[in-house]
Amino acid sequence: MTTQNLLIELFVEELPPKVLQKLGDTFSNVLFEQLQAQGLTSSDASVTPFASPRRLGAHITHVLSQASDRAVQQKLMPVAVGLDASGNPTPALLKKLQAIGAGPEAVAQLKHAPDGKAQALFYDSVLHGASLAQGLQKALDEAIAKLPIPKVMSYQLETDCELPGWSSVKFVRPAHSLVALHGSTVVPVKALGLTAGNTTQGHRFEARVSPVVLQDADHYAATLAQDGAVIASFGERRNEIARQLQAAAAKVGGGVHAIDDAALLDEVTALVERPNVLICEFEKQFLDVPQECLILTMKANQKYFPLLDASGKLTHQFLVVSNITPDDASAVIGGNERVVRPRLADAKFFFDQDRKKTLASRVEGLGKVVYHNKLGTQGERTERVRAIAHGIAQLLTQSNVALGGADFLHAVDTAASLAKTDLLSDMVGEFPELQGIMGGYYARHDGLGEDVAQAIEDHYKPRFAGDALPRNRVGLVVALADKLETLVGMFGIGNLPTGDKDPFALRRHALGLVRMLSEADVALALQDVIAQAVPAFGSHIVDPTQALTAFIYDRLSGSLREQGYSAQEVEAVLALHPQRLSDISQRLSAVRAFAALPEAAALAAANKRIGNILKKAQEVHAHVSEILLQEPAEQALYAAMQQITPLAHSQFEAGDYTASLQTLAALREPVDAFFDGVMVNAEQMDLRLNRQGLLKSLHRAMNQVADLACLAS
Repeated sequence: MTTQNLLIELFVEELPPKVLQKLGDTFSNVLFEQLQAQGLTSSDASVTPFASPRRLGAHITHVLSQASDRAVQQKLMPVAVGLDASGNPTPALLKKLQAIGAGPEAVAQLKHAPDGKAQALFYDSVLHGASLAQGLQKALDEAIAKLPIPKVMSYQLETDCELPGWSSVKFVRPAHSLVALHGSTVVPVKALGLTAGNTTQGHRFEARVSPVVLQDADHYAATLAQDGAVIASFGERRNEIARQLQAAAAKVGGGVHAIDDAALLDEVTALVERPNVLICEFEKQFLDVPQECLILTMKANQKYFPLLDASGKLTHQFLVVSNITPDDASAVIGGNERVVRPRLADAKFFFDQDRKKTLASRVEGLGKVVYHNKLGTQGERTERVRAIAHGIAQLLTQSNVALGGADFLHAVDTAASLAKTDLLSDMVGEFPELQGIMGGYYARHDGLGEDVAQAIEDHYKPRFAGDALPRNRVGLVVALADKLETLVGMFGIGNLPTGDKDPFALRRHALGLVRMLSEADVALALQDVIAQAVPAFGSHIVDPTQALTAFIYDRLSGSLREQGYSAQEVEAVLALHPQRLSDISQRLSAVRAFAALPEAAALAAANKRIGNILKKAQEVHAHVSEILLQEPAEQALYAAMQQITPLAHSQFEAGDYTASLQTLAALREPVDAFFDGVMVNAEQMDLRLNRQGLLKSLHRAMNQVADLACLAS
């Protein structure tokens, strides 16, 4: 059967830019899947999505005009229900046959076949293949229904409806035309009050003709580009913008480059139909304002691409992606420069006003800002963060005198007390994304020193996966305290994340805590830092230590698996709940190396067996009396342990976990011999307890690095 390519386009008013690509992909994929499910595509068919600011489309190859007929078998009901004792059809069977379009004459054709323990009745029929018009109508309705529309609009139809001007339809934006071409033939389908045709609209101002007539499905993109001045493909348009940005930056020279922001590039791609990148500039005096403020206002408010020099410093030039291509672009450039100037002037005004007050003078104002109705104000929260930070700092100074003692504690307290004060600044009020960053600038202006300024700036870090950690120990302590305050507070009042809802970003805070304790090489145990946080809340919360610890290990487990460790490896290490998170990667490496040894499987199985024996026994003490070692195999195991386990333990204490596990691998033969030749649960009580004690000692020695039983298959 011959096939032709199919084109579907829905032309609408401007679509929401932040979801345009997702809308386009969903529209095309659902269309394709629905046509496939109805047998209207060949096995080598493929789909190409199109998405521009005013259209969603799909080009699907090898589409049939008529699906093939196919045999289907329907299960009706158990024989005992469908036929009476005489073999005659029951009313239930006749009703079922009527429902599927068959009459009583079909009873003789029904098949009896086993269905589980009983016999059932099956009806064989031929399902006639759908025509393309029928199948596409169903696919189009399904594709529109499944669009991930953030907010639906309701608008009135003027034609092709029951009550023109009164009948309404709901969609993401008002739709104006529908194209459905199978080769060069229009497929008679309808959607959103529109009847399919072969015409669409091009660029609002630069289309060569209007409407744009599409001759066939295969020349859609080329015709739209030539006659409509529109690049229909989202990906092609995005690549063209990236190319022009690079070319414009090269034209400016001096090693400058446009800021790398994939989300901004996606959004701008969704705003223009035919991009034209232009070079603009603003007055150099604005560069006195922190570049984060200028970059944010240009990106967020104007969708401009700031230009950075080779060192990453903001320049006074920026790039605009225009949707028009006039012969003389000076008016477009001038207009954009005029538009951005008040934005930058606002940023400069906020910056100048904020510096008239010190951060310290804003502390009192935090007491008037509600943080949470059960946890008080930002002022109360700040006091808790100070207390937690002080406790963590003391733990660090006890293990590292080089931190500076009193000076370090003072810097930590200063940073913790001022970390949230920039929330009351005008700049952060206008741009909440700059919290912390502006606090760092204002701290430097107040002469608080670079350590404190960096700590205030970094105390939200890491903000997301892959984000940098705080740059100094002061910032690390304050960041730990800030995240702990949130985690302990929210868990303490029972405000836990559920499903995909996590309004206080507790999952992200837990991962940030894990990263700081594991990657920053700090000699802090998880239980110790949590213990510093709980008392800061007094009686306002229920102690959440147990639930919070489990939550943190769960997030850690997921993170480690994402890094490429197997579920068995992660389970083996985390089963011991190691408190020093900084050595977990070494433990995992040791477990992986151990699992590759030929002795690993037998020892893991033996370890699992030992664990089961000890669980069933009464309280067992790791004590062995040599006098009670009667069997040669238990004597040999004890002797091997006396020789091997001290070395393994010393290697473990030195942090050489791989060597420790490899040393223990030498116990395989005596362990195997022990289980082959010794009855652990001997009738004589003293022998039984002694053998259990031997196994307890062995179990303890083998499971210092990880629970090896988790490696058993």
